[in-house]
Amino acid sequence: MKKYQKAVRAAFVAAALAASFGIAQAQSGGYLLVHFTGESESGEQTYMSVSTDGMHWTDLNDSQPVLRSTVGEKGVRDHSIVRSPDGTKYWILATDLRIASGKGWDTAMHRGSTNLVIWESSDLVHWSAPRLVDVAGAIPSAGCAWAPEAIWDPESNAYIVYWTTISPLNGVDKPRIYYAKTTDFVTFTPPQLYIDRPGDQSIIDTQIIAVEGSVGGYRYVRASGDGQITLEGSQSVLGSWTTIGDLSQVGLTGRMVEGPILFKFNGEAKWGLWVDQYASGKGYLPLTSINMGSADNWKIASEGSYNLGASHKRHGGILSLNDAELSRLTAQWGGTAPIRRLQSSNFPDRYVRHANFTSVRIDSDVSPLDDSKFRVVKGLADNAGFVSFASINQPGYYLRHKNFAFELAPYDGSPQFAADATFAEEAGFADTAASSFRSYSQPNYYMRHYAYQLRLDTIDNATAGSDATFRITD
Repeated sequence: MKKYQKAVRAAFVAAALAASFGIAQAQSGGYLLVHFTGESESGEQTYMSVSTDGMHWTDLNDSQPVLRSTVGEKGVRDHSIVRSPDGTKYWILATDLRIASGKGWDTAMHRGSTNLVIWESSDLVHWSAPRLVDVAGAIPSAGCAWAPEAIWDPESNAYIVYWTTISPLNGVDKPRIYYAKTTDFVTFTPPQLYIDRPGDQSIIDTQIIAVEGSVGGYRYVRASGDGQITLEGSQSVLGSWTTIGDLSQVGLTGRMVEGPILFKFNGEAKWGLWVDQYASGKGYLPLTSINMGSADNWKIASEGSYNLGASHKRHGGILSLNDAELSRLTAQWGGTAPIRRLQSSNFPDRYVRHANFTSVRIDSDVSPLDDSKFRVVKGLADNAGFVSFASINQPGYYLRHKNFAFELAPYDGSPQFAADATFAEEAGFADTAASSFRSYSQPNYYMRHYAYQLRLDTIDNATAGSDATFRITD
């Protein structure tokens, strides 16, 4: 009966999630937005949101980071996402930058990281650990590598990865767009200058979209920040480009907006262009067009015609999704998980809490109380019948075991982390109305407390069974 009830409940939750995201049995895919939210403690990390129409968006993972960077500056901004031509792999690229650390913009621009941060996935749900790739280090006096993007170029039989670097060239120190080629996002060709503007005019935040067959005859269109948001067209990614126009005709200049995102609406001869209203701090503003061959067709979406979700969305990238991709994302990260506490069964005045990240224990009178609050979410390694524990006051951090001790650590996307942070909820050893949590990666071991510290252990006697039994409470 208990298994039947769980099955019915799971089916009900799945149906409710599908309804909340507008997903029917027959659907036409959707969109994924990968972005950051700002210069806060957790803002410069990887957030995700989804949409079924490209205009109304729902945050994933309770508006908390889905991935955190554990490499380089331990902060990421200006995300882009790319799918391989055969649809079997995905990559997230981001700027290795953490302004929230207090380093300041001048240091970041002229003495910042020349690395990109890259994650890789085969399903959009399970990601590799982040890796650093030094794409700009060979550029003389390079000060940074910002806002990376990538597009598959059939003429090169490779991905063209392009980004902004501030460096001196021909006596002028300013931002320019550079590029390199790669086939695997591990090995890159030496950087080459891609786009420059005359004199001291800088250029940043270029994004390219393939628009084969569009009015105007351009196979590719790109948008860049160069004092305006300038649109250009070309027949080749690495060929010559023709200026189409800019957004001044709708009252937007590069002093007001940056970080353009270009995407095509699924099944329509219609395109979207999002611009980040950085100057006013308002986040993204959507525009739409039915003719990518002209800048005169862009129109600002009317107020009320779009909803970008709960989180404050900053410079990111949009990927069109098929039905299966959208379903996987919403199954793993969708819905709202209630906030819970784990109460010890044999020491009922004590609750599981994290303290200084490396200490996880059971305490009474927990202070601050939020150290003992978690969202019991779908398992990072397996969302079918497994759970993970996401911290409330440290967004993007999860309880995990490491060398059989427990810690609170940032989820970096790596399979090892996901496995060590995933547990099967079973009937409690000491109380079948309570719960015990069996490790996903060490299936003969369970979460238990010993001398009030949480650890992973085998359960071979009554005392251990009592120590491994917890009640999930509000």
